Amino acid sequence: MKTFIAIVGLGLAPAIGVAQSSPLVGTWKLVAADVMRPDGRTVADYGSAPSGLAIFTADGQYMVEIYRSPSERLKFASNDRSKGTPEEYRDSQLTTSTHFGRYTVDQARHTIAFAIISASYPNLDGTTQVRPFTLQGDSLAWRVPPRPDGSVPVSRFVRVQ
Repeated sequence: MKTFIAIVGLGLAPAIGVAQSSPLVGTWKLVAADVMRPDGRTVADYGSAPSGLAIFTADGQYMVEIYRSPSERLKFASNDRSKGTPEEYRDSQLTTSTHFGRYTVDQARHTIAFAIISASYPNLDGTTQVRPFTLQGDSLAWRVPPRPDGSVPVSRFVRVQ
């Protein structure tokens, strides 16, 4: 049985990827999901107490999940996700931002490149999104490119100990 495991493990090595020495490796808890408006104001983008995680592995995999405050999300009245109302479906989509795939960090430029495999917003599937980031101790933040209205989303995380 040990031989089988070793052979399977070797076969998976290319699919897993090469380890990178990234300061982002680990689990990060969302503490703020804000948006900077064109007029300079910063406001909560995902409610008063958003929740979420970002996980970066040493082999270059990542996942990001951001949700509006649980108390501010609409529940489906039918209690069946295949039988929501248009308003429930709209709220479900607009109160969630998730994606996963592979990442690389350019420490000299302070950017993260997310090679997105799949996302809650399907237009991001198969794209690479580059985000400028700041890392100060156990605090991580990155900015998303401006939206059509000129506002800039900013996600802030703290390292999970």
